Amino acid sequence: MEGEASLLVQYAAGSESVQPSASFSPDSRHGEEHPDHGSQQSSQRLLAYSDALISIIATVMILPVCHTKIRTDQELEESLQQLLTTKIAVYIMTFLIVTVAWGSHVRLFQVIEQIDDILALLNLACMMLMTFLPYSFSLMASFPNDTLGILSFCICAIIIGLIQAIIVLYGFHKPYLLNSSICTTEDQLSYKYQILKVILFPPGLFLIAGIMSFIYCPAAYAVLAIVIFLPYITECTEWCGNKIKRPIEIQRVPFYTFHPNAPLSKERVEAFSDGVFAIVATLLILDICEDNVPESKDVVDNFHGKLFEALSEYGPEFLAYFGSFVTVGLLWFVHHSLFLYITKTTRLMGLLNTFSLAFIGGLPLAFRLTHEFAARSHNEIEAIQISCVIIFLASLFQFAIWVAALHNEKETLHHHIRYGGKEHAFMFAKLSLYPSVAFITFCLTYVLGRFSTEIFHVMQIIVPFAFILLRIIVQVALIILSWLFGRFISKTSLLKEEEGSAITVSET
Repeated sequence: MEGEASLLVQYAAGSESVQPSASFSPDSRHGEEHPDHGSQQSSQRLLAYSDALISIIATVMILPVCHTKIRTDQELEESLQQLLTTKIAVYIMTFLIVTVAWGSHVRLFQVIEQIDDILALLNLACMMLMTFLPYSFSLMASFPNDTLGILSFCICAIIIGLIQAIIVLYGFHKPYLLNSSICTTEDQLSYKYQILKVILFPPGLFLIAGIMSFIYCPAAYAVLAIVIFLPYITECTEWCGNKIKRPIEIQRVPFYTFHPNAPLSKERVEAFSDGVFAIVATLLILDICEDNVPESKDVVDNFHGKLFEALSEYGPEFLAYFGSFVTVGLLWFVHHSLFLYITKTTRLMGLLNTFSLAFIGGLPLAFRLTHEFAARSHNEIEAIQISCVIIFLASLFQFAIWVAALHNEKETLHHHIRYGGKEHAFMFAKLSLYPSVAFITFCLTYVLGRFSTEIFHVMQIIVPFAFILLRIIVQVALIILSWLFGRFISKTSLLKEEEGSAITVSET
């Protein structure tokens, strides 16, 4: 019990270092009096609503890609090169930009702990503009070389940034709403300017992208891509500047910087990720509801009024649905297991998590391609391969989160999951399972192309049982490795003893 208690204390301490306390009482801040204290509220429900809304916005942007019309006489490979590639690239870029806006929202409400009615309404205005982003994305995906799609996306992003800046100004106007560490500091003005600088920098880039869209659309997309990697570009620029000239100490808000190692709220990362997983799992059923409910007239005319016989025609589609749902569920299970052992998330881990979620958001596309082209041999292999690539990349970035956490394991991981322990080996096996299986399935499509669909569905069925048996398999593997390692050590020590005795005999 002592060990569990100490572990809980460590976990609580790690969480508190990342997330500012939401229970801080504004009345305790220098005894400051404020007239509208009665309308003051905790920000927790607002943050939960915002996280849910943004996760939905980010995920539903896959729908224009999923609903791309591909003619039955058209090769999937050809249509992929001409249409799907552009839509998938724009989807990934806009998904990442939406999560950049979510990250900005996370940091913003690490600065502001309490809200009032004005802040709640400003946040709602911000969310309203975010809900328009999927429509602007649809324009960009359907007309990638048209200025209007890029311009509408940029205008929404600029206004969102401006509203967030107004929220900061309002918060500093009423300091009792701020984080306790900022509220008690004597240098609030410099903190305010630093936060505004960080908030307004991306809207400045969106303004440049909007102007570039009138000149050359690919250049506008390049500027949009810079927004995604802005923290790392900024960090690299600062590093180069410090090498060229003497480093200058800059006072910074600890949790509001562009630094890749700056902490990000673990709780909100988990909430946002859970939202994406839940929405992806729900989107899978939409195609079933839309395409696999037969018309009553067809049931009467073609199946003599027997609904069961009519539904049996959709057997492959139902199999693909259940397999895809299991895949989403198990990827969530791996994500849950990983973040169970993480005590602190960094911005780098947040970026890797975003890439993983972007490909998980592509699983409805994998499901649609798998069941739509399963019966057509000339498209079957390409559909299965696309599905394998999506699953491989989604799980690979989950593995990359763990690698990033291991890089600074004393601060980011619980002690019993660190390098060298049994739980470390078990987590390694969990995170390696889906990338390995997806890669093997992809390779088998080249060798056994005729059975691609069957191999893919067998993979989806086997993996859940592999997760159930995983701990037993890992323990057996560790026993075998320790036995082999023990034999190797004993042989090595025996050889050393023989060499020592031989040397002794030669000396005598």
